[in-house]
Amino acid sequence: MSKLFNLDRAMILTALTVAGMLLAILGLLPLQGPAAGFFSRTGLSLVYLAGGLPAAWRAAVALWEERILDIDLLMVVAAVAAAAVGAPFEGAVLLTLFSISTTLEERALGRARRAIEALMELRPETALRKAPDGSVSEVPAADLKVDDTVVLRPGARVPADGVIVGGRGSLDEANITGESMPVAKQPGAQVFEATVNLDGVLEVAVTKTVEESTVARMIALVTEAQAAKAPSERFSAWFGQRYTVAVMAGAVLAFAVFYWLGRDWEEALYRSATLLVAASPCAIVISVPAAILSALSAAARGGVLFKGGAALETLAAVDIFAFDKTGTLTTGKASVTGVVALDGDERLFLSLLAGLEAHSEHHSAAAIRQEAASRGIAPIRVMNVITRPSAGIVGDDDKGQLWAGNPRLAVQMGAPIDHPMLKALAADTQTVVYVGRDSRVMGAVTIADQARPTSAPALAALRESGVSQIVMMTGDRRPVALRIGAELGLKPEEIYADMLPEDKVRMAGELATTTRGMVAFVGDGVNDAAALARADVGIAMGAAGSDVALQAADVALLSEDMGRLADAHRLARRAATIIRQNLVFAMGVMAILVTGGLFFELPLPLAVIGHEGGTVLVVLNGLRLLRDPIRRGETKPAPKRSVHASSSQPIPRQAYRRKVPRRAN
Repeated sequence: MSKLFNLDRAMILTALTVAGMLLAILGLLPLQGPAAGFFSRTGLSLVYLAGGLPAAWRAAVALWEERILDIDLLMVVAAVAAAAVGAPFEGAVLLTLFSISTTLEERALGRARRAIEALMELRPETALRKAPDGSVSEVPAADLKVDDTVVLRPGARVPADGVIVGGRGSLDEANITGESMPVAKQPGAQVFEATVNLDGVLEVAVTKTVEESTVARMIALVTEAQAAKAPSERFSAWFGQRYTVAVMAGAVLAFAVFYWLGRDWEEALYRSATLLVAASPCAIVISVPAAILSALSAAARGGVLFKGGAALETLAAVDIFAFDKTGTLTTGKASVTGVVALDGDERLFLSLLAGLEAHSEHHSAAAIRQEAASRGIAPIRVMNVITRPSAGIVGDDDKGQLWAGNPRLAVQMGAPIDHPMLKALAADTQTVVYVGRDSRVMGAVTIADQARPTSAPALAALRESGVSQIVMMTGDRRPVALRIGAELGLKPEEIYADMLPEDKVRMAGELATTTRGMVAFVGDGVNDAAALARADVGIAMGAAGSDVALQAADVALLSEDMGRLADAHRLARRAATIIRQNLVFAMGVMAILVTGGLFFELPLPLAVIGHEGGTVLVVLNGLRLLRDPIRRGETKPAPKRSVHASSSQPIPRQAYRRKVPRRAN
C-alpha cells in the first residue's frame, strides 16, 4: 500500500508540475499587462516546487543515508544553475520532463514488480472445513492445519495444498503451473493452493499449511528474484554512482574552462549545466533493470520462476543442456508391465513389495503401489526403511530384511540375479526392479515409463536456438535409456546410463570443462539436487510439488510442459539482446549530447529532451519483454470425454465454462 501511495503522490506532483509548465508557457504568449508576468511567475514557481522539491528531497536522503550522489542531485543542480543565470524557463523544462520520465519509469517498472501482489490476490481468505462429525464450517484459510479436510464447491479456489480424498472434477491450474487447459482430478490427485475448482464437489485433505504452500514458496521465490541483482544490474548501479560523481566534477571543471576561455560567468554556468544534463547516466542505469524485471515478470506469468536476474543472464549464455531422464524427459507416471514371483505367489510378492515402496517417493514406487491397489492387495507393514540413492530401498518386516532396487542394489545385498526367469528381463528395454530378502532374490517387476509428449519438440527447439550439445543422464539401465533417447531424437553418444548421483555431478563438471561452455542441468528429484547445484544453471522440473528442486535450482518450471524450458531459454536470450541494445543506445545518445555540449552551442532544452527521451525509450524497449511471455502449454484436444475422467490429463477448454475469471496478465 505504501508503494501504491507513493506512486499516486508522484503522479499528483507530476500533474502539478505539468500544470505549472503550461502556465509558464502562457506567460510567453503575447499577452498585455500584468497577466503575462503572473502566469509566468506562478507557473515557474509551481514547477520548481512540485517538480524540484521532491527530487531535491530524494537527493538529500540518498546523500545523507547512503552517502551517494544520485541522478536526482544532478537534475536539481542543473535546474538551479539555469535559474541562476536567468534561464528559469529552461530549468523548468528540465524539471518537468524529469518528473514525467521518473513517474513513467516507476509506473512501467511497477508492472514488472506487481507479481507478488498478483500472487497474494489469488489466495482465498476463507475455507470450508469439514469436522469429523460431518459438519462444515467456514474458517480463515490461515487457520487450516495439516490433515484438515476442506470442501471445495464449483468455482471455489483451493485454500491450501492438499490431496483429493473425495469427489472428481477438473481444476484450472493456470495461475500456478501456467497450464492453459483444465486438469481432471480424482481421489489421490494433488491440488495446489489458489487453483480453481471448475466443477464437482471435492473433499481435500490439507498436506501443507498456508505458510508452506506452493503460493507461499512462489512468493518467496519472486521476492528473492527481485532482490537478487544480475551482474549487469550490479555493474550499472556501481557505474551510475561513480559516474555521477565524475559528472559533477566534470561540470565544475567545464565551468572553469569555459570561464577561462573568456565566457562570462552566466554563459559558462549555462554551458556547464547543459553538460551536466547531457552527461547524466539515467538511461544507462535504468536500461538493465527495465529489461531484467520485465523478463522475470513475463517468465513468472508463464510458470517459470528465476531466482534473480543472475539466473536469467546465465541461462542466456547456456549452450549445453544436461537432462535427467525419469520424471524430467519422461512423464514419471510409470506403470507395472510384468510381475515375476519366483515362488509363484504373486499376491504375497506384491504385498511385500508394496509395503516396502509405501515409504518411497520414487516414480517406480508409485507405479508399484498403484498395481497392488488395482489388484486389491493390501501392503504388508515394513519398518526401518532406508533409501539408498540410485540403488533402491531397504526395510524390515517380521521375517527379516527386505529390499527392492536395481542390479546395483542386488550386488550390494549379495543376491545373484542370474535366475533363468530373470535373465530375459535384463535384456528388455523396460525398467526392472528386483526384490529380495537378505541375500536371496524373490522376483522382479518390470516398469515402463513414457517420454513426455512435449520433450522431443522442446529438445528440437533448443537445438534450433543454437544449443551446441544436449545430453541425457539416468541411473536406469542403458537399454531403457536408449529406448527413451531414440523417441526424443537423441544419439547414443548423447545418452549416459547407469549413473549414480555423484556421476551426474562429475559429468556436469566435465561438460563445462571440456567444452568451456555454460552448462544447465534439468532435474526433478532428490537424486538430482547435487547436479542442480553443480551446474552453471540448475533447472527444477515440476517444482510446484518439489521442495528439494526449489531449494537446489536457480530456475523452477512450475509446469511439467518441457516446452516452457525452450521458451525460457529464448526469453533469456532475448532479454540479453535488449540489454545490449539499451546500453548501446544509451551510451550513443549520451556521447552525442556531451559532444554537443562541449563543442557546439547545444541548448539546454534540447539536452533535456535528448536525455529524458533516451531514458524513456530504453525503459519502453525493456518493457517489450512483458509482451513476450512464456507461452501457455497448448496441446491438441483429446477425444471428447467426461469432465469426471479418471486421469489427470488436460481436457479441451470447450468442455467447460470458466466460473472464476482468469487473473489478468
